[in-house]
Amino acid sequence: MLKWTLIFLVLALIAGVLGFTGIAGAASQVAQILFVIFLVLLVISALSRAFRGGTP
Repeated sequence: MLKWTLIFLVLALIAGVLGFTGIAGAASQVAQILFVIFLVLLVISALSRAFRGGTP
């Protein structure tokens, strides 16, 4: 998990240096889409765990 965190950190830094134009702009839109997808998956996971009676 830490490996993925570091990879995304490096990608975010590169996108920030490039200034969110051109390729970096497309990368920021992809990041926004992935954020929404993972947020939805988090909510679904939390709800399914709550309904199954799992421990937090």
